[in-house]
Amino acid sequence: MNRGRLITIEGIDGAGKTTLAAGLLDALISRGLDIKLLREPGGVAAAERIRELVIDPDLHVTARTEALLYAAARAQLVEEAIEPSLNAGTWLLLDRFIDSSLAYQGGGRELGIDAVRAINDFAIRTAQPDRTLLLLIDPQRGRSRSQSRGRAPDRLEREHDDFFERTLAAYLELSSQDPERIRKIDAGQPPDQVLAAALVELADLLPDVAAA
Repeated sequence: MNRGRLITIEGIDGAGKTTLAAGLLDALISRGLDIKLLREPGGVAAAERIRELVIDPDLHVTARTEALLYAAARAQLVEEAIEPSLNAGTWLLLDRFIDSSLAYQGGGRELGIDAVRAINDFAIRTAQPDRTLLLLIDPQRGRSRSQSRGRAPDRLEREHDDFFERTLAAYLELSSQDPERIRKIDAGQPPDQVLAAALVELADLLPDVAAA
């Protein structure tokens, strides 16, 4: 049995990751692909508990603690859900993964990409993304979208503009280092155009789907 593929969706808050994930899931299932959608942090019970900690706006969590908590949640998700699914031949679509920590904690929190990568390499082991779709949007526009959701912002969403600017800069640095894996998509387009662009960037991984 062939190993499944791991496709991740990245970008700053308000870029439209969740919308794209839902659209991609439907599009790929309709083409006959065995694929599941997971989110980060979370996806399995223990990781969901950690999610409650890292997004709680009433908690004081230091930058290093935050990075370690995200890595811990990721390790649990990899061992409990990601690796078993990939080994069974199931494809996975993941709303955030390792690049989020590299950008948010490495860049936004200024811990350094290499330092954050080290703890996450330990967490994910062989579960490296096959393709990453990076949704690019101006930080202020992204924040405006997030604020229009009608719910109270979580702990990270309360950060200032400079935090998201550093996070975006880190994402761009990561994409320049690995352009074959990380494909940039203009998230300012209407959702249907973002979905179409994402499918183009996945086409080389999906020869059977493309032929269907």
